[in-house]
Order: sequence, then C-alpha cells, then structure tokens
Amino acid sequence: MRVTFSICVRERYTDDDGGDQVRFGVAVTTRLPGVGTLCPFASSDGAVATQSLVNVDLGRKGIEYLGDGVAVDDALEALLNADDGKRKRQLHGVDADGTFAFSGEECNDWYGHVVGENYTVAGNLLTGESVIDDTAAAYESDAHGEAPLAERLIDALAAGHEAGGDRREDLTVQSAALLVCTTADDETDAPYYNDLRVDATETPIADLRETYETAKRGYETVLEKYADESDAE
Repeated sequence: MRVTFSICVRERYTDDDGGDQVRFGVAVTTRLPGVGTLCPFASSDGAVATQSLVNVDLGRKGIEYLGDGVAVDDALEALLNADDGKRKRQLHGVDADGTFAFSGEECNDWYGHVVGENYTVAGNLLTGESVIDDTAAAYESDAHGEAPLAERLIDALAAGHEAGGDRREDLTVQSAALLVCTTADDETDAPYYNDLRVDATETPIADLRETYETAKRGYETVLEKYADESDAE
C-alpha cells in the first residue's frame, strides 16, 4: 500500500495542575481505504508515520524504540538501515527532543518532506510540493492556538488536500486518521476525539472533521453529565 501524506508534531504545554507535559500527534490521508491501520503511530514518547510503500513494522518498532529511550533519529535510522526496501519508504516522526524525516529515492513523484522545529511533514504521489508546504504552513500558523491538537491536525491535512493532495484522481475511495497522545500520567479522562479514523469515504477530510466534531460533542456531554452527578453527591 502506498500512503500519501502525513504530519507528526510535538507540543509542550502546562496541565491543569501546573505540570509540564508534552503531547504528540500524527495525522494522515490517502486515496486508499484503511490508512489508519497502517501509517500513524503515537505514544507518550513520540509520534511516527510510515508511508510510501508501507512497512508497518517501521512504525510499530519505532514507537517501541522511543519507549526504550532511544532518540527518534537514532531509532528510525537504525530501522531503515535494516530494511531492504529502504529506497521505497518514507518514514518520519518526533520525540520529546528531536525530529527525523526520510524519503527514499524510489518513492513515487511528487515526493518529499519538510522538517520544522516541532514537526515533520512528508508525502508521495502528490500533485506537487505545495501539498506538504501548505500542510506545514497551516500547522505553523496555528501551532499555539487554543483549539485541541486533533482539530488543528485536521486543519493541516485540509490545507494539503486543498493544495492538490494525492494525484491519483481515479481512486475515489479514500481514508484519513489522526492520533494524539500525551505524557500526562492520568489518562482516565483522555478525550474521545484523540484517536479517530475514517476508513472508506470519498470525502476523507470533511468526514474526519465531522467525526471529530461529533466525538468532541459527545465527550463534552459526558463531562457535563458526570460533573453534575458529582456535584449532587
């Protein structure tokens, strides 16, 4: 499966108790179904996206290596060096301190990547370089916005999609996904909208946004309901 374009980000923030935390996010879309099962990986240690001619082990093992304390550049470079299909892979990601992005020379045009201070964007089979440039610019323009990271990741994908996205217009069944994790210890009340997938649709960005908005509304309803019950007790 050849996966198209994605973004990985790292953001530092202060939680409600004044503690320093880091959140990691990854989002992806392609003109094929089920991208959420193959490309995006995240944990409290970082975010990784594996694409072009996908090797899912690069994502799975990449996250495992980050959990073992290996720096993202060392972890992903080591995995690529052991991969016979390296020339056809794209692999990128972030951890608490670093970034990494790789595009093999046998990826399909247009392909490439950009690396920012706290993010990476990569894509292949694109209409042009503007897809990843606009994805990166959209994220950068609102990197410190008040909206949840999941929402801002969708905005970034939307910008790349608007710039042309995947060039395979003959493939109408598409998909999109996002995943957000944090270093916060207490994940009991983790938002339901931080792990979302749209597996088969002709309008992946619009459907991912609608899924996000519905999940966010449901999450807020649950918080309100249980807050009321707690007050009653």
